[in-house]
Amino acid sequence: MTTSLARFLAGGFLLLALAVVSSLCGPADADLLTKARRGDVEAQFELGKKFYTGEGIARDSAEALKWWRKAAEQGLAPAQFAVGMIYDRGDGVAKDDAEALEWWRKAATQGDALAQLSIATMYDKGNGVAEDDAEALSWYRMAAEQGLAPAQYGLGLMYEESEDIEQDDRKAVKWFRKAAEQGDARAQMKLGAMYSEGKGVPNDDAEAVEWFRRAANQGNASAQLMMGLKYDNGEGIEEDREEAVRWFRRAAEQGNAFAQFSLGSKYYLGDGVVQDDVRAYMWWNLAAAQEREEGIALVRQLTRRMTREQIETAQKLARQWRQKHSSPTRAN
Repeated sequence: MTTSLARFLAGGFLLLALAVVSSLCGPADADLLTKARRGDVEAQFELGKKFYTGEGIARDSAEALKWWRKAAEQGLAPAQFAVGMIYDRGDGVAKDDAEALEWWRKAATQGDALAQLSIATMYDKGNGVAEDDAEALSWYRMAAEQGLAPAQYGLGLMYEESEDIEQDDRKAVKWFRKAAEQGDARAQMKLGAMYSEGKGVPNDDAEAVEWFRRAANQGNASAQLMMGLKYDNGEGIEEDREEAVRWFRRAAEQGNAFAQFSLGSKYYLGDGVVQDDVRAYMWWNLAAAQEREEGIALVRQLTRRMTREQIETAQKLARQWRQKHSSPTRAN
């Protein structure tokens, strides 16, 4: 499994799943519980959803599982997916990958795209099954062909990066594009990278910038970094050092180590921003904390020309930044 794919798998895909599950049923009828007790499968599913989300009722994962299981046992695919999700997350029950997989298979064989995507990720991570990129590819394709953007993105990553299947950059571009056109920021970032590197498509920096910008405007830190680099080098867009600094800053504020290093360099040189050794030290220090070797070396070099007071101020700014941004670095 590739590093990029691992980040994708650890990302917010389950948030999409929950949103889809939450939208499958309309407003509850007053006699929802009565219907559910009588075996109405849709009522059982809706009641499980209400218990899980806490919609108009105290949130209770165990009750959600109880009603979803009843609906799942009657063969309702969205309920089967939901039961698998509960076991996968260990929400109110012991986490059980094998149980999750069993329920997802039931849903997936009925064509449930979210279940197919879930099975694909399990084969990628080797959770509950032996890691198997070929099997993952098959499940990704099933979900991707139904139009599920995260599956299209995952399929693109498999074709671009997997070491266990034949790599095919043109197929990677095809699936990245499908997901990107649906607004998937990660796919937009990857499609921009393919154009920038000339992988699977002719090199086209202007087209790369277009896709980077779409992803960057959605908050994708890697795309924000790439926008900074494109403006800095005048690739596919008119060179603009101040605009480069703006994009570096947006990515750096999200914890992107290379953007922090780049922003520090801008302050050090006074390039696109007023020269400021304190700010240079601060951003290089933050990059160095993420093991950017360039930042470590340059911090040491910079301290030779800074006063003790400047160094203490820079270190204080770095500490304050870490306190403010205490959540894990977003490596998107």
